[in-house]
Formats: sequence, structure tokens, C-alpha cells
Amino acid sequence: MSETETMLETINVEVAYAEPDRQVILPVNVDLGTTVGGAIVQSGIMMKFPELDVENSDVGIFGKVTKMTTELKDGDRVEIYRPLIADPKEVRRKRAAEGKITKKGGDSGAES
Repeated sequence: MSETETMLETINVEVAYAEPDRQVILPVNVDLGTTVGGAIVQSGIMMKFPELDVENSDVGIFGKVTKMTTELKDGDRVEIYRPLIADPKEVRRKRAAEGKITKKGGDSGAES
């Protein structure tokens, strides 16, 4: 075996977490086959946010919810999500009950 064949292949990923007043995106070089959970631990993000309860947080890759056991690909961005303060469906129901008009995203108001 050559020297390069015996070395582990690594990939570059990012681990991201945001609070209302600050956001952190940490670049991490991990071994090929590393999981979402492994990248979070290796990133050291829990040192920056000691209150972060990763075990009970939802996680995703580029905005798509995934599991801690999902293997990462080169260039992936792992995102750690905070719990919602208010249920979006409940907020819409309350607005509707109050007679407020809600605006859907992407609606230009023009008729086709």
C-alpha cells in the first residue's frame, strides 16, 4: 500500500448554530464517514454555547432536517436548530380569528 492509501480521506464541512443575537459557522475537517453528531462534537460548538442541548435539538443539512447518524459529504453544512417559541400554525389561526390578512411568500398580487 502506498502512503496516500493508508491515510484516511477527509472532507470539509461546516457546523452552524444561531441565537437571536449571534450566529456561528465553524469550518471542520472530518474523516470521510463522519456523522452529523460526530461533526458537531468535533467542531467544539458546545464550548461556545454551553447552554446548547444538542441531544434534544433538531439538526439538519442545508435546511433539511436529518438524523445525528447521517453521514456527511464534502461541503455539507450541519445546522443545529433551536426550538420554536411559537407554533406557526397557531399564530396563523390567531391572526385569522382576529381578521388579519396573511400574506403568502412570493405573491406579487398580479393575476394571471
